[in-house]
Amino acid sequence: MTETLGFDTRAIHAGADPDPATGARQVPIYQTTAYVFRDADHAARLFGLQEVGYIYSRLTNPTVAALQARIADLEGGAGAVCCSSGHAAQIMALFPLMGPGRNIVASTRLYGGTVTQFSQTIKRFGWSAKFVDLDDPEAVRAAIDDDTRAIFCESISNPGGYLTDIPAIAKIADEAGLPLIVDNTLATPYLCRPIEMGATLVVHSLTKYMTGNGTVTGGVVVDSGKFDWSASGKFPSLSEPEPAYHGLKFHEALGAMAFTFHGIAIGLRDLGMTMNPQGAHYTLMGIETLGLRMPRHVENAQKIAEWLAQDPRVGSVSYGGLASSPQAGVKARVYPKGAGALFTFSLKGGYEAAVKLVDSLKLFSHVANLGDARSLVIHSASTTHSQLTDEQKIAAGAGPDVVRLSIGIEDADDLIADLDQALSAATA
Repeated sequence: MTETLGFDTRAIHAGADPDPATGARQVPIYQTTAYVFRDADHAARLFGLQEVGYIYSRLTNPTVAALQARIADLEGGAGAVCCSSGHAAQIMALFPLMGPGRNIVASTRLYGGTVTQFSQTIKRFGWSAKFVDLDDPEAVRAAIDDDTRAIFCESISNPGGYLTDIPAIAKIADEAGLPLIVDNTLATPYLCRPIEMGATLVVHSLTKYMTGNGTVTGGVVVDSGKFDWSASGKFPSLSEPEPAYHGLKFHEALGAMAFTFHGIAIGLRDLGMTMNPQGAHYTLMGIETLGLRMPRHVENAQKIAEWLAQDPRVGSVSYGGLASSPQAGVKARVYPKGAGALFTFSLKGGYEAAVKLVDSLKLFSHVANLGDARSLVIHSASTTHSQLTDEQKIAAGAGPDVVRLSIGIEDADDLIADLDQALSAATA
């Protein structure tokens, strides 16, 4: 859909033409496993990537395809591949790039599960990760070697709400001839469009703000379509002959859509991280209101962060939207619509006060999720980041005295009243 249309218009209409068979205006849930071929030649052309169409829902499904088209449009990408979760999306993004002995350079400020995935699980594939403070450009450059295949960061980090200077990191990636992968889950394309700032790939956990109501587990990889996969010889999965497709060279044959087609034809085919069509339908409906929800999330988060920042029971507040934040400059330049709705704050009473506050909240839900219409709370150090070392927890912004808030779209005054009574209980 043309970029001249506004964000809210595209959030409703992109990828959602009326159903050609029935005229249904909302995207139908195509709850089917397989699709009838017109004839033997049609089937052969589909399997040989000579024609685009539907074969089997592990690979392609019309409901999921509509979601992929909508997200690619909103992110400004050439194509997208949906999958079963945000963690699946990260592996799907890395899969065509990596090989035994290869590494990525990753931010130290990442979701705890991602740190574990990158520091432990990917070792089983023979891959590795180097964790670097992205505020230090020279450290990032120094971490890149001949085996590095990507740089990875979160636009807004979990749990600390840290704002990444995407253009600065993109410049380093471009100098090194490497793709930059940005997890845009917390910002969404409403607050930030990393591809416009130089990112090659964008990943999301669709479980969060994109769906927005805590009903779906899903992920997506969006490709900018702008990276030259054949330039360096470092990405043979995309530039060299693929044996499973009789020597097809994905980049040579498919150009800007090479990474997307590889994600379907190889990634989903062999890894099987498929998104179910009902989940895709829920996410399509959620995205329709993304442009209405995100301003309310941000408005509430701003008000609550400012209230906490002046409370004597609070040690510090980590939110890029505060005028006192060391990231105020990055916020104004890279995230002008807002610093998101996830942030942390520390309590002067330390660990004991932090867990007591979590147990004392009534309106906030104590869950291991974020990006819901409901406001959520968790003590990251003992839960989402519990597998990390103490040093890693502090680097990620998940110290023992820190509580993470995901601010919903309720009335902000009600949320402040709940925090007030919980702070009183925690610091009594």
